[in-house]
Amino acid sequence: MIKVIANKEIEVNEEGYLVDFKQWDREVCECIAGECNVVLTEKHYEVIEYLQEKHKKEEPLSIRGIKKSGVINIKKFYNLFPGGPLKISTKIAGIPKPKSCI
Repeated sequence: MIKVIANKEIEVNEEGYLVDFKQWDREVCECIAGECNVVLTEKHYEVIEYLQEKHKKEEPLSIRGIKKSGVINIKKFYNLFPGGPLKISTKIAGIPKPKSCI
């Protein structure tokens, strides 16, 4: 389905995740974050870049992987992306929801 995000027509799935990562940019990122009630900081972007790199390498994402990444500790990860940090962070990052998320 098509959704207007940042004044652009973006293809999303039924849960609102981008279908085509090429449509992601910082403007789209900011809008999705706003819909998720997340105000982005440089630390958010650091995590988002980490997630995108893992996705590009086709490496599975998990809370355990985040914990071992050295990018952020789990407590801070939950604070940055409250209410399901991996699910919300991947949505904002423009990548598919990990299989480990319900």
